[in-house]
Amino acid sequence: MISVVVLGAGHVGTHLCRAIHHAENLRLIQWYNRSKINNPTEHITVEICHNLNALTNTDEYVIAVSDSAVEELSNQIPFKDRLVVHTSGSVPMRLLNSKNRRGVFYPLQTFSKIAAIDFKNVPICVESTDKKDRNTLKQVAKALNSPTYTINSEQRQALHLTAVFVNNFTNQLYRIAHELTDEKGLDFDILKPLILETAKKVQHLSPYMAQTGPAKRRDTKTIKTHLKLLESHPNYKDLYEQLTKSIQKTHG
Repeated sequence: MISVVVLGAGHVGTHLCRAIHHAENLRLIQWYNRSKINNPTEHITVEICHNLNALTNTDEYVIAVSDSAVEELSNQIPFKDRLVVHTSGSVPMRLLNSKNRRGVFYPLQTFSKIAAIDFKNVPICVESTDKKDRNTLKQVAKALNSPTYTINSEQRQALHLTAVFVNNFTNQLYRIAHELTDEKGLDFDILKPLILETAKKVQHLSPYMAQTGPAKRRDTKTIKTHLKLLESHPNYKDLYEQLTKSIQKTHG
């Protein structure tokens, strides 16, 4: 049984607490957050801690806070020679205070507090300079039923960059589409089957092979029509042109 303390009550911290609490072979000892955790008993039953000096001794401490706060929080932890890891995709492991054994437990998934997550669909990327600690992190991921990958900080940062493209940027395109459909009195739901089919295609085709549309087939008439429709949205027009050029360069 591996005991864990989670530090942070944001999206990642909240989902991790839920998953650890319900996992066999894991025991959630404490949940730390500097400020009040809203409705904690709605999710799990655990000791809530607001004071770093009150942290109990455990096998692993998981820092799940914003990237900018990881280093400062690790410096404030009032003990040494324990396994302290963070969950960031972009923060180098070396920024964790060296008074403790350092590691990374990066869940590669998009998290929202209101959306349930099954950790069997959450790849966990682990990193540690110590083989024993790395095995501990793998055991935690296994207990969550998560696929596990051992990668270094440079690889993780590149992976985080790609995640921004496939998730954050793609979601912004969905938001733009939502706005444009609303303007014409259309229901955004009509696009959802297309969104799902696009995501399904790259499960068995490379993104290169899955590409379709007017940019790939160099349908200049349709492209000009689209650009005219976007004249009242110059930012979206620029984005359309940039993406069109990118597709044409790829499939030139």
